Amino acid sequence: MGKLQSKFRKRSELYRASQGDGSDNTSDSQVVQYEPAHQGSINTVTNLNPELCVSGGTDQAVVVYDWKQGRMCQSFQGHNREVTKVLCYPGSTWIFSASRDKSVMMWDLNQGDEPIQEFCGHELVVNGLAVSPDGRKLCSGSRDNWMCLWDIESGECEHRHNISRNLVTHVCWVPGSSSLVQTSEDKTIRVWDSRVWQVTNTFPAKQYIQTHCDVSPNGNYLVSSSNGFGGQGSEATLWDLRQPGCKVVEYRGHLQTTACCMFLPVPPGGTAKVATSSHDSSIKIWDQNTAACLGTLTLDGAGPLVSLAPSDPTNLLCASFNTGLHHMQVGQGSGQAQGSGAGSLGASELDIKVVARF
Repeated sequence: MGKLQSKFRKRSELYRASQGDGSDNTSDSQVVQYEPAHQGSINTVTNLNPELCVSGGTDQAVVVYDWKQGRMCQSFQGHNREVTKVLCYPGSTWIFSASRDKSVMMWDLNQGDEPIQEFCGHELVVNGLAVSPDGRKLCSGSRDNWMCLWDIESGECEHRHNISRNLVTHVCWVPGSSSLVQTSEDKTIRVWDSRVWQVTNTFPAKQYIQTHCDVSPNGNYLVSSSNGFGGQGSEATLWDLRQPGCKVVEYRGHLQTTACCMFLPVPPGGTAKVATSSHDSSIKIWDQNTAACLGTLTLDGAGPLVSLAPSDPTNLLCASFNTGLHHMQVGQGSGQAQGSGAGSLGASELDIKVVARF
C-alpha cells in the first residue's frame, strides 16, 4: 500500500488558460459558446456553489468555472495524469480531486493555486471520493481494492480496508449518517460504517458493472447505474437504504453504459426525479417512483456523457468526452410522460435543452 500519509506539494508554474478551438457541433443557434473549460475530454463535474462548478478531465486540470457568467475563475494544476473525480464540501471553498496518478489533492479556492493537502497511498487510479457530513473525514476508493479513511486536518490515513475484486467506481456519504455507499466493478454495492471501517451490507450483485451511485438528500434512497451495451444492461436502479438490498424500481432506456445517475433537487410540491447520462450521448430524466421517462435529450457528437451536476430543479450541468461541458435547462414539455425506455421522439412531460457550452 505504500506510505499512507499526506504531503504538501509546492509548485511554481503558473496556469496558462486554455484557448480552445471554439468548435461548435450543435445546429441550435441559441446555444451560447463560452471559453472552453478544458482541453480534451471531461471526466467529472460538480457544484461548488449556486454559481460555480468544478470539473476535471484528461488535461490534468481542476477547473472552477462561473457557468452563469461564462468565465473561468481558476485552474488548479498539480496532477500529472488525468483527473477522474472532483468533489466539493458544501458551504465551503474546499475542493477535492482524484486522479489516475493515484493521488487525491485538496484545494481551497481562497488559498492560492497550489494544493493545501495531498493524500497518497493508493496503488491504482482513484475513482471514489466522499467527505463526511461534519467535514472532518475523507474517504477514497480505488481500483486497487482499497477503501481508505483520512483525517482531513492532519492528512493521515486512519483506516484502510482491502476487499478482493472490489474495484471501486464511486463513493457517496449518506447525509447525516456515519454510513457510506460504494459501487464496484464486481457488480456489487457495499454499505460501510465509517466508525469501524467495515462493510455492514452488500447488495445482491447486478448483472453488469455498477458505474456510479447517488444518495437522496433525506438518506432514504440510493440510485446506482450499470454498464452495458446494445440495450443490454445500461439501467439505473433505485434502492431503499432503510431495507438494504431492497430494489424499488429500474430506469431502463439507455442503449449503452449509464455512466452517471443523480437525484434532482425537488421544488416545493414537485415530483421527485432522477437524471441519468449515458455513453449513448443521451440524458434522461425519470419519475423517481414510477420510473416513467419524463424527457430525453440527445447530444449528437458529444460522445459519452459521463457526469452530471444538478444546480437546482431547472439547471443541470453535464460533462462530455467530445464537446466540453453543457448547461441545460429543464422546463415543462408539451405532452405526457413516456413509459420507461421511451426515446426522445414524441411528446414528453419535460423539455430539456442546452443553453450554453463551455
